[in-house]
Amino acid sequence: MKDLGPHYRPLRAFTAPVAAQRQPLWRPLLGAVSVVVLYLAFLFCLGIFLQQRYGTLLAAGIAQAMLRATTPGAALLLLYSFTGMALAVLITVRLIHGRSAATLFGNHRAALADFRTAARAVLAVTILALLVALATERPDTGLVLATFLLYLPAALLGILLQVTAEELVFRGYLMQELAARFRSPLVWAGLSSLLFGLGHYQPGPYGANAWPIVLWATLFGLAAADLTARTGTIGAAVGLHFANNLAAFLFIGVRGDMDGLALWTRTIDLSSPDDVLPILFVDFLTILLAWLAVRLALRI
Repeated sequence: MKDLGPHYRPLRAFTAPVAAQRQPLWRPLLGAVSVVVLYLAFLFCLGIFLQQRYGTLLAAGIAQAMLRATTPGAALLLLYSFTGMALAVLITVRLIHGRSAATLFGNHRAALADFRTAARAVLAVTILALLVALATERPDTGLVLATFLLYLPAALLGILLQVTAEELVFRGYLMQELAARFRSPLVWAGLSSLLFGLGHYQPGPYGANAWPIVLWATLFGLAAADLTARTGTIGAAVGLHFANNLAAFLFIGVRGDMDGLALWTRTIDLSSPDDVLPILFVDFLTILLAWLAVRLALRI
């Protein structure tokens, strides 16, 4: 990798384990297929387990409930199902590339420190946005406080698992492999972020908002990619993602759409641009402020 300037110099250390192997491009392509296949295999095994344990009809109901995540149990099942994604990428790096899966994180101590700093900074922005939302609208009550606190430890761990799994795949594996081979940020940041955005494409529930949501997720991915390149670890990206998803899962959820763990909910039509686009715009501004807050906190 050629020098990308002082701001992205830590990216060289992050991609060093990949560059040292000098593997052909077909390896990460095979690896990407491996991640998808192993993750789907995990979900298939989960489905078989539910069928054996509860029967076909009840297992199908549990699977549908997990996708909607409108109850605490279903929301936790959805979050913990990302165990399969994390295992898929960790196994792939070991078997397909023959290197330690720990290389996906960057320097371990630095990654942990980056995570703590980023999560605190983004949580401050998130709480500020929450206070503004509560002052300007009247959301419906979600979980009662006692129930919320009962599920909170498992919810925090589940959200951490979910965001870490996604960051390992998109900023850890894909971005690391691409950045070791291509100098242009349009490739290693743009392509990995676009794939992350496309993973959020759901035309069924979102209708006309499906592509705006893909755009929002892609922009979020670019922020996470930038932080990864500036720090040389995925810690800051995980911290950004973790604090952001805390707001989505635990603070103000959308009624009927993954709101099973939320303290408050708002009722909107997810397929209506009039309802969703203003929220996406506010979310984009929040992410922009959060990205800036992380850069200031980490001095990068």
